[in-house]
Amino acid sequence: MPEVKIRPQELFDAERFFEIISHTNLEFMEFPIKTLEEERDFLQLNEAKRRANFEHNYSILYYGKLVGACGIRIDQHRPWIGEIGYFIDRDYQGRGIATEAVKQLEKIGFEKLDLQRIVILIDTRNRASERVAQKCGYQKECVMRKIHRVGEDYYDCFLYAKTR
Repeated sequence: MPEVKIRPQELFDAERFFEIISHTNLEFMEFPIKTLEEERDFLQLNEAKRRANFEHNYSILYYGKLVGACGIRIDQHRPWIGEIGYFIDRDYQGRGIATEAVKQLEKIGFEKLDLQRIVILIDTRNRASERVAQKCGYQKECVMRKIHRVGEDYYDCFLYAKTR
């Protein structure tokens, strides 16, 4: 099992995050960050998002090196539901890192944030993320049509979920 730890994101993570998003194919994600300054601005909002119980973002460390990010966004109409998202540096994909990060994030969601349900929306073309959800014990509930946008195009997603 790989040594994977997650910790709250910090402003000093900005350069490494920008490096990751600049060279990793994020074809299944809408990623609005285009500059290092925009990444810093995003990270500066994390504490306010955490306090408002809107979003809880974490850095993923693999043997101490920052290799990705994950987070839980809280449904503001149903605050007992959270949605997990994550990305991993392309040089570190396929090593079980996302699986371990999701397991740790799920524990935070159920135990610290008192969530009753956690969902993962996965672009139907993204087989690697679907395997992560399955390995973590999430159940496929449905296909949600055109719920996901990347650029100007809309895509279907699988809805995977786990309840407490």
